[in-house]
Amino acid sequence: MVILYYILFALTFIYGMYFAITGLFGFKNYHKSMFGRHKPKYKFGIVIAGRNEEKVIPALIRSLKKQRYPSKLYEIFVVPNNCTDKTEEVARKEGATIIECKVPVKQKGDALEYTFKKLVKRDDLDAFVIFDADNLVHPDFLARMNDALCEGVEVGQAFRDAKNMSDNWLTGSYTLFYFIQNFFFNRARMNYSGSAAINGTGFMIKKEVIANGFHTRTITEDSEFTGQCALRGIQVAFVEDAITYDEHPQSFWQSWKQRKRWTTGCYDCFKIYGLNLLKTFFKTGRIACFDMFMMYLAPFMVILGFFLAIVLAIFSICGVELFDFFSYLFASGLLFFFAFYIINVAMNVFVVKYNHKNPKNVISGIIFFSLFIATWIPINIICLFKKTEKWEQIEHDRDVDLDKLLG
Repeated sequence: MVILYYILFALTFIYGMYFAITGLFGFKNYHKSMFGRHKPKYKFGIVIAGRNEEKVIPALIRSLKKQRYPSKLYEIFVVPNNCTDKTEEVARKEGATIIECKVPVKQKGDALEYTFKKLVKRDDLDAFVIFDADNLVHPDFLARMNDALCEGVEVGQAFRDAKNMSDNWLTGSYTLFYFIQNFFFNRARMNYSGSAAINGTGFMIKKEVIANGFHTRTITEDSEFTGQCALRGIQVAFVEDAITYDEHPQSFWQSWKQRKRWTTGCYDCFKIYGLNLLKTFFKTGRIACFDMFMMYLAPFMVILGFFLAIVLAIFSICGVELFDFFSYLFASGLLFFFAFYIINVAMNVFVVKYNHKNPKNVISGIIFFSLFIATWIPINIICLFKKTEKWEQIEHDRDVDLDKLLG
C-alpha cells in the first residue's frame, strides 16, 4: 500500500511540477507585445451564437461598431438558436446580419459548424472571430487580430478579461482563473513555441483552417478544437493585446452547472483525443500535443490528488511513517495549508497587478479563490460517473457600459 502511494504521489508531483515549470515562461519578455503593428488588411466575419440573450447582445454589437478598424473590413453575424425571447429582433435592430440556424442545435459547436459551412463560401471574408453574446470588446480588438494574421497566425486566442469582476467572490474568482490561465499557460506557451488554449470566446480562425468544415463532438467545442489544432500542427497564438470582456456567473448554482459542462467536455476530449495526442507527441515532438494531453488529464489528476490526501490522513492517524517531503509538510497540519494559501493569494495579487487592475476591486475573489478551486473536486468526481449530457444556458443580464469599463 505504501509503495502504491509513492508511485501515485510521484505521478501527481511530476504532473504539478510540469505546469509549475512551464508556467515560469510567462515571465519571459515581460510586458512585451508579441506582435508588431500592421495596416488593416484582413476582413473578419464576426460570429455570435446567441440563445435568449436579448438583454446583453445589443451592448456587444455596439461595442463591435466602435472598433478602431475600417468598417468595410468586418461584418457582424448573429446566429440565434433555441430562442424564446427577442434575441433575433434586437440583434437585427442593432444592425447585425442574422443567420437562421436550420439544424437542431444541442450545443454551441452545432451552431458554429452550420454557420461556418455557409460563411466559408464567401470570397470576401478572410477570417472569423467568435464571441459569446454577453461579451464586450475592446476597440482595438480587430486591429490586434489583424496584426497576428499579418505575422502568419492561423488561429488566435484573445485576452479574456471580465466586465463584472467586482460583483462577488465567484465573479472575482472566475476573473483570477482566466488571468492565471492567460499568464501562466497561454503567454508561457507563446514564449517556448507552444500553443495557447482556446477558452470559449474571443478566438480567431483563418478561413483556410476550416475550409473543409468545423467539426466538434463534445459540449466543449473550444477545448476540443484546441486539441484538433495540436494534432494538425496548427499553433494557437495568444494575442494578448486583443481583449474581450466576459460576464461571469454570479450564482454558485450557475457556476456549478457551467463547470460540470467543462469537466464533462474534458473527460470526453481525453477519451476521443488523449491517446492520439500522446502518440503524435512521441512521433513529431510537437509540444502542443503533450500540453493538451496534460490538460485533458487534469480532472483525473485532481481526483487522484484528493484521494492521496485522504490516504495520507489515514496513514497519519494509523501511525504509518512516510519519508517524502510532502508528507512532512502535511504532518505540520494547519501551518502547511496556511503557507499554501498565502502563496496562492500572492499569485492572485500578482496577476491582478500585472493586468493593471486594482486588487481592491477583486478582493473577495483573491480571498476565496482557493475555495473556488476546491469546489472543482466534487464536480470532477460527480462527472466521472454522471456526465452532463446537454448544454444548459447560463443566464446573462449585466448591461455594462464599455466606456465606463475602459475607464
